[in-house]
Amino acid sequence: MINVVCAIIRNPQGEVLACQRPEGNLFAGKWEFPGGKIEPGEHPEHALSREILEELSCELSVLRPLDVVTHKYDDFSIRLMPYLCIIKSGKINLREHNAMRWLEIKECCELDWSAADIPIWRALL
Repeated sequence: MINVVCAIIRNPQGEVLACQRPEGNLFAGKWEFPGGKIEPGEHPEHALSREILEELSCELSVLRPLDVVTHKYDDFSIRLMPYLCIIKSGKINLREHNAMRWLEIKECCELDWSAADIPIWRALL
């Protein structure tokens, strides 16, 4: 089981940030909530801050954790730990994703999501 964190980043309008995975990566072209793997011994919220700084060049304020999602892909399983967040400082600069979109929760169904992220936005509906 791979432990992964992701940020459900809300803007002042209540929209959430979706990011598109880059070509050449696993699930290329799929949309996801940004985040990444938790390193051994790392606290999930620290991993979240590190990953978002690396991927989006900004700092977050974590508002609260959301329900954990477990998902089994063909070759591996993940435990995805989502956190509701807002941007504390910095401006988003995509370093690892092809694209980003701010969406109302009801618009999430319009994108082709990574399977593990789907239960998260569905729960937010």
